[in-house]
Amino acid sequence: MSSAATPAAALPDCLYCRKDERLHALMIEVATLQVSTLYLFKEQTYHGRCVVAYKDHVNELFELSDAELALFMQDVARAARAMKAAFNPAKINYGAYSDKLPHLHVHLVPKYVDGPAWGTTFTMMPEPKKLLADADYAALCDRIRRALTETK
Repeated sequence: MSSAATPAAALPDCLYCRKDERLHALMIEVATLQVSTLYLFKEQTYHGRCVVAYKDHVNELFELSDAELALFMQDVARAARAMKAAFNPAKINYGAYSDKLPHLHVHLVPKYVDGPAWGTTFTMMPEPKKLLADADYAALCDRIRRALTETK
């Protein structure tokens, strides 16, 4: 069942489903994709870091039908392609954990040679946090949106 069609009271207590302040404190919505939403992660130690969250409340890839899985992975690949075009990282790392937040989502973490955690696993919530001004977040989101349009 799509969360868009579900009354808020019936939603699980999930920040991706409720799209409440918990979500807005961590990330900014960039675009709606085929079966997911692309978010810019506010903590920007990894310049351009994003999250792709599936539209419905599922926790595991195997909970999706083959068709839904194909569309979700297309969304992840499209977002990564746009990030590559927008920021030119040397590599994009993919993280899908959901241990503490049981909702299917993938972290897309651009990595740069000689940048933070190059050659090793990225840190989920690095300290100190690198937070930006609202105008800087808007500029990053605009770059990603343009790249999404140009890389269809």
